[in-house]
Amino acid sequence: MTGSTNSPYRPAGTLSLATALQPYRGPWNSRLAAHLLRRAGFGGSPDEIARIAGGSMNAAVDALIHYPKDSGLPGQPGEMDPQYAQEIALAFQARNRGADDATLQAQRMQIAQSRQKANISTVSWWLDRMINSPAPLQEKMTLFWHGNFTSAMFQKGITPKEMVDQNWLFRSNALGNVRELTHAVSRDPAMLKYLDNRASNKEHPNENYARELMELFTLGIGNYTETDIREAARAFTGYTVYGPLRGGAFYFNARIHDDGNKQFLDARGPLDGDQVVDVIFKQAAAPRWFAQKLLNFFVYNDPEPPLIDLVAAEIQKNDFQMTPVMATLLRSNVFYSDRAYRALVKSPVEFVVGAFKLFDLKQSTPQVIGSLNRMGQVPFHPPNVKGWDGGASWLNSQTMLARENFLNATVTAATQQMKSVATMQGAAWMPMTPTASAKDTTLKMVDAILQGDASPASLAKLQAYLEGDDSSALGQLSGENFEERMRGAAYLSMAMPAYQLN
Repeated sequence: MTGSTNSPYRPAGTLSLATALQPYRGPWNSRLAAHLLRRAGFGGSPDEIARIAGGSMNAAVDALIHYPKDSGLPGQPGEMDPQYAQEIALAFQARNRGADDATLQAQRMQIAQSRQKANISTVSWWLDRMINSPAPLQEKMTLFWHGNFTSAMFQKGITPKEMVDQNWLFRSNALGNVRELTHAVSRDPAMLKYLDNRASNKEHPNENYARELMELFTLGIGNYTETDIREAARAFTGYTVYGPLRGGAFYFNARIHDDGNKQFLDARGPLDGDQVVDVIFKQAAAPRWFAQKLLNFFVYNDPEPPLIDLVAAEIQKNDFQMTPVMATLLRSNVFYSDRAYRALVKSPVEFVVGAFKLFDLKQSTPQVIGSLNRMGQVPFHPPNVKGWDGGASWLNSQTMLARENFLNATVTAATQQMKSVATMQGAAWMPMTPTASAKDTTLKMVDAILQGDASPASLAKLQAYLEGDDSSALGQLSGENFEERMRGAAYLSMAMPAYQLN
């Protein structure tokens, strides 16, 4: 999520290190309010942006950091099949007992149907939370942690329920203590399955979780040795889970745990997994790891090492508690700098959820999941333990076509809904009857969608489209063609380069 297989792009310009994390004192306007909502959430409607811009930056950040409880939203997917895990276990038992081919085929079909139903329900549930939550930063941090501590639904027997439970672990600790979150992740059934620790025992320690815990989750390459991996793997033996018919919860199996002395980093003794985590978070590399991850995700890619050090010092000072760290970052000069403004490529999830929020659409559809898949990011399905590369890798000819097709379908759905009284107010920024000139309509459209971030050439092209210039097929803007022309104008505005950027 926060790295890239391509060379990372650092925005042009210079960093004022002395003032980078000091509170921003400059003008506060709709452009910066929208910037804050995009980065600390998934964007907002023009009305939401105007409301935030009408207050102060500090008030806006306070509201995001000290978020309300979202008790009105579903706590779990409404149609997630609770029998999915049991079906897998029963099919496994039937195969071992020599069931006939017809029985096994029927069970495979039932599992496949349950899997498809559970996948749609689970992914849609989280998308809908991102769209509707009154706590957008909480959901954005949940997505951030999902990209750092990766696991993937259905892989290695991970059930939808286990992924939802892990998702709640991230949400509950969104702005909590990272060290404590890492302790909890080390006991999370989805993680223990995904990185093969559930079968790790003192006779055959599995090194996968120990390796990724340091390489991708907390320290980074170069801050540990192969010996540290082997010793940490010994410490995590016995961290396992019950089978699905027994609930699938974590338990510590002392019988298969290696309780011998271990030499791990700068610690020695009969360490267990929890003690390994504590040792990791005493290393200087740990706060720097999370600092660069936060900067890459919320500010800009390839942050300068001195800036990483500044944020790492904040993390260390606050003992890995994220609330004060994020409060500092979201108020900082570097966050509101020209270098950071629209300096990140929107991930597919940010792109989709942002479009829904722009048009005040409240519920995703199974078709949206297909669109996300074609764009390269489906929640609960990272491509590997590293997560999504992100950055410029989000954009290529195929994913851009998928984005354009999604926009076309979304704008069409939005304009259809806006004909009803119930939804007109939410997207009143998009006129459905001709009340202004093509020029004024162009400016209003670009201001609502892009906060005016369009070149003169793009504005002229959009106005020409509305006026039907150089095209007898389009004709002049009129009451008869206005609705169709508004759909096209909204699509063209969202297809501009600035809309691809956060």
